[in-house]
Amino acid sequence: MKRRVAILISGRGSNMAALIKAAAAEDFPAEIAVVISNRADAPGLERAKQGRVPTVVVESKPFGKDRAGFEARLQEVLDQHRIELICLGGFMRLFTAEFTGRWYGRMLNIHPSLLPSFPGLDPHGQALRAGVKISGATVHFVIPETDAGPILMQGAVAVSDHDTTETLSERILEVEHRIYPDALRLLASGAVQLDGDICKTPESAGSGNFLISPAASPGGTTV
Repeated sequence: MKRRVAILISGRGSNMAALIKAAAAEDFPAEIAVVISNRADAPGLERAKQGRVPTVVVESKPFGKDRAGFEARLQEVLDQHRIELICLGGFMRLFTAEFTGRWYGRMLNIHPSLLPSFPGLDPHGQALRAGVKISGATVHFVIPETDAGPILMQGAVAVSDHDTTETLSERILEVEHRIYPDALRLLASGAVQLDGDICKTPESAGSGNFLISPAASPGGTTV
């Protein structure tokens, strides 16, 4: 039986669209049962409807700082749709410890950096200012702390000296669209084990290649 998933969005729903597309495959172990937005004007709502996924709006603004009140209404919707797993897709709302505790091990988020490096706002700018040569995206379980929690999957890209926040963001977004569905597949199929703060998954053969940036010169030293 496929696991029932809710995707929570606040904006355009780019990763949401990637998850909906992946879940359309017959062999995918999860189904996107509902897309929930805390903003009625989120462009992703229309994209979800085009993907024939039910949508619900739970406006967060009327709740102000009453996070528990908002979460109670959100939980009602999740219960109505018999949700088993949650994927956050650009959901711009912090959760209480009670809500994250209730969904611990069943709620995923994706962040455009190789966590634990560059959490929070402007991860691409942080990466460029730090001068890193490799950056990427991370799928992790949600805990009360922002952009923390056990790491389920990561994908990396090389960073160019000519990159801007926009160009780096575009390349990392491609990685996000690839690894988020794969991470959900692992979780929904029961192939994930949480051991304290560590997430363990089946060994992967990977691509067989290292990602090294910048590439060594042909006459460079080999280790």
